[in-house]
Amino acid sequence: MKKVFVVNGPNLNMLGRREPGIYGKTTLRETLKALKRYARSKGVRVRCFQSNHEGRLVDRIQPLSRKGYAGLIINPGALTHYSYALRDAIKASGVRSVEVHLSDIENREEFRKVSVTRDVCIAQIKGLGPDGYLRALDALIGASS
Repeated sequence: MKKVFVVNGPNLNMLGRREPGIYGKTTLRETLKALKRYARSKGVRVRCFQSNHEGRLVDRIQPLSRKGYAGLIINPGALTHYSYALRDAIKASGVRSVEVHLSDIENREEFRKVSVTRDVCIAQIKGLGPDGYLRALDALIGASS
């Protein structure tokens, strides 16, 4: 069974309460529960982590390959737009990665259109709400076939 790590960055713990008109009413817990169920149906084990602290995210991402993970699904939140430390950790992890955004960052504020993490990922899924996590898993599975 393949293992995939899921990382959610700052403020994603507020899903369901934070700007539901943009991010929806589904909580992070509900989103990840659906992802885990979907992953099991595909023969993939998922482990999840969320933090509002950049360094904690970096510490979890760096050793993924060494710990036997086949892929990373990451929603960096606001760190998408400026965290070169997170970008470098994704690249150094040695695993295929997919960047996920609940909203379509291309159709938001100007600063959100820039992703410094995108170029170290095999795909970027945006604007699909919680289903974006499922499509990210599909992208990882397809990339490893």
